[in-house]
Amino acid sequence: MSTMKIKKDDLVRVITGKDKGKEGKVLSVDTKNHKVLVEGVNKVFRHTKPNMQNQQGGIIEKEAPIDISNVMYLYKGKPVRVGFTGEKKDKVRVAKVDGKLEKID
Repeated sequence: MSTMKIKKDDLVRVITGKDKGKEGKVLSVDTKNHKVLVEGVNKVFRHTKPNMQNQQGGIIEKEAPIDISNVMYLYKGKPVRVGFTGEKKDKVRVAKVDGKLEKID
């Protein structure tokens, strides 16, 4: 399993698809399927029958996962590429800004 460049609670911008240009916080990351769940992005509607938890039933709006390749990390308000420097214990995430590497975490 490879290390994911986007983590939970990162701020990201969607770069392709119907929600292109929207920004949000990453709610969860699915490393196996390379998907992320971003707050307020890729909204879908689920039609539900009445049940014990939801007595009323009806239409529920929630976020659906999008591919991790369709989002970019926001560093100081700008979308940037993310990389890693260091080996094993010294490995840290860095933002690639104008040819320079700036530590993120």
